[in-house]
Amino acid sequence: MTAGYCWPWSDANKDGSLPANVQIGNWSRPWNSKSDRRVGDAPSAPLWATEDGGFDQVGCVYTAQGFEYDWNGVILGPDLVWRDGQFTTIRSANRDPDMRNSKRVGDARFNKLVRNVYKVLLTRGMVGTVIYSADEETRDALHALVNKSN
Repeated sequence: MTAGYCWPWSDANKDGSLPANVQIGNWSRPWNSKSDRRVGDAPSAPLWATEDGGFDQVGCVYTAQGFEYDWNGVILGPDLVWRDGQFTTIRSANRDPDMRNSKRVGDARFNKLVRNVYKVLLTRGMVGTVIYSADEETRDALHALVNKSN
């Protein structure tokens, strides 16, 4: 499972557990480990999608690139939402430190980068991809688009 970088990404707790930073309603999971070494039960960052202990973690674009797996789950964060008949990006909902700074990354570039993040995440599944949006209006729009094509 992967998600857009829309939630804080904390370091591991002192006991080696990973904080459940990705929260949507009463559901939560930790991001994959930041470490290049195993932390507690969590595999190293480069191996979160293939090693034991990584299944209950959420990967981001930085650790999902280069992976391909049979089934993929993608959480569209609140930085990419459906409004007025189209997808739009929301900088304030993004937590990537490199993309939050509007002086470093202008609005047009931010829009393109966020869309590219989701393109990468959405193309990791070889058999299929399940999509969930943290935003209710976007979920409704996706549901309508799927039903329209059937």
